[in-house]
Amino acid sequence: MVSVCFYLHVHQPFRLKNFRIFDIGKEKNYFDEERNRMYLERIIKKSYLPTNQILLDLIHKTDGKFKVSFSITGVLLEQLENYPKVLESFKKIVDTGCCDLVGETYYHSLASVFSLSEFKRQIKKQEKKLKEVFGIKPKIFRNTELVYQNEIGKFVERLGYKGILAEGWDKVLEWRSPCFVYKGKDSNICVLLKHYKLSDDIAFRFSERKWEGWPLTADKFSNWINKHNGNGNIINLFMDYETFGEHQWKETGIFEFLKHFPLKVLKNGDEFLTPTETIKKYKPVAEIDFPNIVSWADTERDLSAWIGNRMQKAASSELYSLEKEILKYGDRKLIDNWRKLQTADHLYYMCTKWFADGDVHKYFNPYRSPYDAFIIFMNILNDLKLKLEINKKIKTNYMDKNFLRRVEEGKEFYCRNGKIICSLEELAREIKKLDPETFLHHVNEEKNDFANWIENVIGDIVLANRIKRIKRQSTMSRVITARVARLNLL
Repeated sequence: MVSVCFYLHVHQPFRLKNFRIFDIGKEKNYFDEERNRMYLERIIKKSYLPTNQILLDLIHKTDGKFKVSFSITGVLLEQLENYPKVLESFKKIVDTGCCDLVGETYYHSLASVFSLSEFKRQIKKQEKKLKEVFGIKPKIFRNTELVYQNEIGKFVERLGYKGILAEGWDKVLEWRSPCFVYKGKDSNICVLLKHYKLSDDIAFRFSERKWEGWPLTADKFSNWINKHNGNGNIINLFMDYETFGEHQWKETGIFEFLKHFPLKVLKNGDEFLTPTETIKKYKPVAEIDFPNIVSWADTERDLSAWIGNRMQKAASSELYSLEKEILKYGDRKLIDNWRKLQTADHLYYMCTKWFADGDVHKYFNPYRSPYDAFIIFMNILNDLKLKLEINKKIKTNYMDKNFLRRVEEGKEFYCRNGKIICSLEELAREIKKLDPETFLHHVNEEKNDFANWIENVIGDIVLANRIKRIKRQSTMSRVITARVARLNLL
């Protein structure tokens, strides 16, 4: 019996708007909402909804013998919040218990190559999102574009993962087969290797009429799988979800193939397993050494599709160089935008290489040329840096003046009712408790004791100016409380 591990990667980025140099310092939004909606709705209609229905039907038709696995990026899950019907279709499959959710980076980034600390943060954010949406914590991990190396495997293992997906590349395997479970070098993490020949028969060659295997029928493909009996335990079919309906259109017969090939596999006496079930059933046969980074993209299986030319290297270097300062001085939106710029698609659009799977990605490339992609990305990055500098100046000013400090003895605010206030946070708590007579003693047509104390003792001129002319106790309380909350976020 051969086990089939059928895994689909589900992702769509936040594509960038046509951000000109003249927009730097003026434009607030970096992302092309209209284009992103157009692409996503097309994919939902052509791929996600029909494919999910087929997968769910297969699970029910086979009484749970058919199994499938997904990794769904956080950035796509964000977008799908606007399409509850689609999100629900994924949940229905997960709820059957016949589907593994595989962990990954929330932003589909190459953080594992540039910053392990950022890599960890994005993994944890993705775990939180999967728990929130599906109620599941993943045990198996897949890195962006299946990027893998020995050190990445060890790092992911330390985060609690039991297995990781990787490319079954010939130069790594040499004489060995991808049809076994291996363990990472100097670690205990199980490594599941993509059978790229059989996977690519579906993902890339299915509609290629010049291919010797065309037409690919369910009978033919299930027999190819069955022939591995005695020569391996597991066939790992890893591919993009959009293979079904988008990369391979409905007219090619891809949906009919998907409906029938799992049934033929089971009829031949073989089975389907999730990645978690796979590593439980099969022990590693040997250690596998990945001294260099390997990905599942292009004919070279390296990182050259993302950081192979000078534009890509400059863009990625500049982007990740901001990490320390943006985490220190950035607000939530700025940090989120910085992370959305890390999505590997943006670097991929700058690729100047020509390779075998290039045509597939043209479906989702919004640019006329890699140079346009680079210019727009760098314009946005420069705007992000400008916003960061503004935040830095503001936050440094707040930090220097320390508006939330306890004031030194003798500088406290003495209320008429005998209450002594030592900080802005105390004032925010106490001002709403004051009796009206005490409040009006400190705030009237001639004076505003609270504003004077905030300006001359605390040093927060901005807040002092805001409340100088406020005469209503509830309004002043609300403004001071909001200011304290804002300062606590910085």
